[in-house]
Amino acid sequence: QILLAESGGGSVQAGGSLRLSCAVSGYRYNRICLAWFRQAPGKEREGVAHIDNLGRPSTADSMKGRFTIDKDNATNTLYLQMSSLKAEDTAMYYCAARALGTGSWCDGFLGYNYWGQGTQVTVSA
Repeated sequence: QILLAESGGGSVQAGGSLRLSCAVSGYRYNRICLAWFRQAPGKEREGVAHIDNLGRPSTADSMKGRFTIDKDNATNTLYLQMSSLKAEDTAMYYCAARALGTGSWCDGFLGYNYWGQGTQVTVSA
């Protein structure tokens, strides 16, 4: 059972920065995909950034250059560094995980079946 717990959300003015954290537990080392998603009121959930089991990060094109995903294997923590925040970044942000079976691999934003409770990010113009 993979457990995820986000923290670090809050209110910030446009142009500011926030760093989200996600404590991850209950997984086998190197057999997990991790990602950040977000969902704004009235909108569909969208992928923000993901990092595969080999530590290779990727950020959605619309957020590239502003958002960076990273993980610390020593502390089992996933991070999302957000800068130059805009009002349209306001959303609930979720940490997600996918456990890899034998012969499977991480595939972008697909297949995530473990979710945290979310942390709210509010950006004021």
